Amino acid sequence: MSSTRRLTLGFVGAGTVGRVLASAFDRAGYPVVAVASRSPESARALAGRLTVPASVCNPQGVCDRAELVFLTVSDDAIADVAASIVWREGRAVVHCNGASSIDPLSPAQRAGADVGVFHPLRSIPTADVSPVDLEGTPIGLEASSDSLRKTLESLARSVGGVPFVVRGNKTIYHASAVIASNYLVALLDAAAGLWEHLGMAKGEGLRALLPLVRGTVDNLDRVGVPDALTGPIARGDVGTVTRHLEALTSVAPEVVTMYKEMGRATIRTAVAKGTLPEDMAEHIRHVLDADGEA
Repeated sequence: MSSTRRLTLGFVGAGTVGRVLASAFDRAGYPVVAVASRSPESARALAGRLTVPASVCNPQGVCDRAELVFLTVSDDAIADVAASIVWREGRAVVHCNGASSIDPLSPAQRAGADVGVFHPLRSIPTADVSPVDLEGTPIGLEASSDSLRKTLESLARSVGGVPFVVRGNKTIYHASAVIASNYLVALLDAAAGLWEHLGMAKGEGLRALLPLVRGTVDNLDRVGVPDALTGPIARGDVGTVTRHLEALTSVAPEVVTMYKEMGRATIRTAVAKGTLPEDMAEHIRHVLDADGEA
């Protein structure tokens, strides 16, 4: 493989992640020489937004032209796409699925190519995210060789990312990310939806809650877990929890199960913080379980 600065990149898949990464690497000085996509229009759009327009071709053409290929396709398609390409030594390929190891790339590895994983640990809902927004983003890596690992570390740093090697069960790593990001969105969807019972729109509720969320995130960054925990369970305020459940059961019974499950998890955090004695924790558990297990 050539030196990192002259490394040529290719992308198979021109969806959100592919567009964001290709644009970021392009601005960092890495030539993106080839792009492929199930949608020719998407491939042409990505190729045209680069400093030097990339070739639009099929997946095999991307492999033939680029030294390092990013498979930014859907998670379920990685193995099939990797198996459809004729790989050779001197090439490398990575996917961006946080839940999978290098195993889906085994056809490329058997052919002599280096294989790896490049997973930005950040939510990228649209392709409008600017490369500058990747600044400080942790990027989980896995590589079949030290050479590829060093290359991926350099690529991550070039776009402002903070590379780290993911060890252990990748599915657990990805589940952690899903709980922290995706489930947060679902929680806020439910929380903001309660404002409709106050005669206000969900969007108004979300706007009102976001400063609270940002403050909580700031506290997590400043003092960590469990010290950032506040609220009635952390204080052992059984009466408030009881009233919450009564009100939710009356107007939003679909939220009760979520409230109870999160309440049980919060008890553990409050006990760890040291503000909730075990006898009071047991009392709150009884309140949460009063109508049966959720």
